Amino acid sequence: MSSSSATVASINEEILSLQNKIKELKVSKQDASAEVNSMKALKEQLKSLTKDQASTGTTSNFVLKTPKGTIDHKPEAALLRKKIFSTLEGIFLKHDASTIDTPVFELKEILAGKYGEDSKLIYDLSDQGGELCSLRYDLTVPFARYVAMNGITSMKRYHIGKVYRRDQPVMTKGRMREFYQCDIDIAGTCDPMVYDSEILKILCEALTALDIGQYTVKINHRKILDGIFQLAGVPADKTRSISSAVDKLDKLPWSDVKKEMTVEKGLDEKVADKIGQYVGLKGPGYDVLEKLKSDSDLMGIPLAKQGIEDMEILFRYLRVYKVLDKMSFDMSLARGLDYYTGIIYEAIHESSAPPSKSTNPSVPPSSELSTKSGSSKPSKSSKSKSDANAVINEDGIDESTIGVGSIAAGGRYDNLVGMFAESAGKKMNEQVPCVGVSVGVERVYSIMEMRRKQTQEKVRGKETEVFVLGLGGIELEKRMEIATLLWDNGIKTSFSPKVNPKPPVQWKQADDDSIPYVLILAPKEFAEGKVRIKAQLGKDQAGAEDNKGEEVELNDVVRYLKEKLGRS
Repeated sequence: MSSSSATVASINEEILSLQNKIKELKVSKQDASAEVNSMKALKEQLKSLTKDQASTGTTSNFVLKTPKGTIDHKPEAALLRKKIFSTLEGIFLKHDASTIDTPVFELKEILAGKYGEDSKLIYDLSDQGGELCSLRYDLTVPFARYVAMNGITSMKRYHIGKVYRRDQPVMTKGRMREFYQCDIDIAGTCDPMVYDSEILKILCEALTALDIGQYTVKINHRKILDGIFQLAGVPADKTRSISSAVDKLDKLPWSDVKKEMTVEKGLDEKVADKIGQYVGLKGPGYDVLEKLKSDSDLMGIPLAKQGIEDMEILFRYLRVYKVLDKMSFDMSLARGLDYYTGIIYEAIHESSAPPSKSTNPSVPPSSELSTKSGSSKPSKSSKSKSDANAVINEDGIDESTIGVGSIAAGGRYDNLVGMFAESAGKKMNEQVPCVGVSVGVERVYSIMEMRRKQTQEKVRGKETEVFVLGLGGIELEKRMEIATLLWDNGIKTSFSPKVNPKPPVQWKQADDDSIPYVLILAPKEFAEGKVRIKAQLGKDQAGAEDNKGEEVELNDVVRYLKEKLGRS
């Protein structure tokens, strides 16, 4: 081994050792800042060394790993994701949507200036021949580009695909740099709040169907928020940056948010205090609505009045759709993306907040009005509990202290399509307003995985329905013949690849893969044109030892299995 190879290997060993040390220190509540700094220095050293080796053409041993913020999905995880996609797709199709696919990278200028402070998280690609490109940050901007480029004026579309963000990853909570989003958006004109209410209905259907437990949909209106800023006296050029600060109230106390507004962003303290009178307001839709309508100063701002009227219509429709009880009208919700123009929303779960804090607002939604601003402080008891379950990542961050965050989000964006069309010099006869929602698959998956671990439910990595098992020297060709019969009739089937496998090995294969049915070929029964089909109850279930299965005529096997599998 060369000296440079040895150096790379030793640095990696030191990094691994430091990661373990950091975890021990954090669990025992000791300061680990020196170790974290040492680990960062080693990583910089490693980066410099590998760069030098690349420039000189030398090679070294390297660590086999995925890039930071990415993960390989094992069969069990991939199958669960497939079920998530299938569940969401079924709901989208039920609501008359069609699907599209767009490139994973867009021209850099398409994505520029659309994401506010989050624009720094966009992955820029190196010039590959005259076009500057970036990996897509979400599926919304590519959809708006697609609509403008093709002159579409009305479309209900869904899109399931990967997006990319240079964010600080928290892998166990579904915060990654490469992750799936499942979006549904409606482009086109409608009477006020008709499409908006249907999107929220779809969101509630989706989260209920995914069976993740209780959730709350935080909802607000950009026009009301901008009206509050006007009333308070926020300069127009600070509106978006102050909006971004307000959006942090679910994570930070009001004192910290106010400090960001005044000290970091230069807002007058009196203006900040005026904002603070409103942004703590949250609760049942009609309760918050009545409080806002009774505020003559706010109703005197035309923009806010329009937003309040929109919300009154929306709540009426949501009551018809039977999802109003899932909503919390939350004046602190701002959504940092620049393209939203109307209603905005985020779905949160009880796992959204860090373990030491409660969700803000509550899950399920509170039936009472609240005027409290900002997040709660962590309790000592919950902190000590999270220390015992510490999960330290490669950056020295304890992931057990971090929440999942919002599990879905969206809103209305009326100007984005027109902006693209105008920039391209393309004349459109009418504005194409849009509204949509995006479900974060990785965060939903992380919640499902946490729930699975609590119940110790076994997860399958395959969808195989039947295992063909041979006894007494039944030829491989006979097992192949039965497998072919089942495959040709759409039944997912497996069998041992051995010519003469031993029965215990075959039973183990069926058990290990949790295959629900075993079709047994025994010489005497098979000669009589019969097989035995046994439901796999599992060793620990009652009646497993007495379960001998049922004798089935060979010409009736397909009908019998389809009936058992619920496909008759």
